[in-house]
Amino acid sequence: MSNHESLLREAVHLAQANRARGGRPFGAVLARDGQLIATGVNGIVHSHDPTSHAEMEAIRAASRRLQSPDLRGCAVYASGHPCPMCLAALVISGVQEVYYAFDNNDAAPYGLSSEATYQALRLTLDPPPLPLIRLDVGVTADAVYGR
Repeated sequence: MSNHESLLREAVHLAQANRARGGRPFGAVLARDGQLIATGVNGIVHSHDPTSHAEMEAIRAASRRLQSPDLRGCAVYASGHPCPMCLAALVISGVQEVYYAFDNNDAAPYGLSSEATYQALRLTLDPPPLPLIRLDVGVTADAVYGR
């Protein structure tokens, strides 16, 4: 298993654990040079903050740890495809690439797709603002999103 797959599996594990605690099933890992710097989970349910997405929490934690908003050279591993807000924050912070396990089509049956937000904002990902790489980590969407 590659380091990318290992870090993405950790993001998926965080998503599953967050769902088990009553949160939304999203997790993220932020790494530089293959070394984990920070993690985040979706905190909307518990914080009532609509910006408390897993990627945003990982960015916040990494920026505090590194004492800098500059995350150039970092990669994010997200359980789900980033929403427009998270994608914008990733670009602004300088993250160089995103690996994700599940896309909006996987999330849609569970009411967790961000496709409608992309459409409402008239945003397309052609071409994407940074590399968005989907990897199979051997876990089904149902095992993460469940019903």
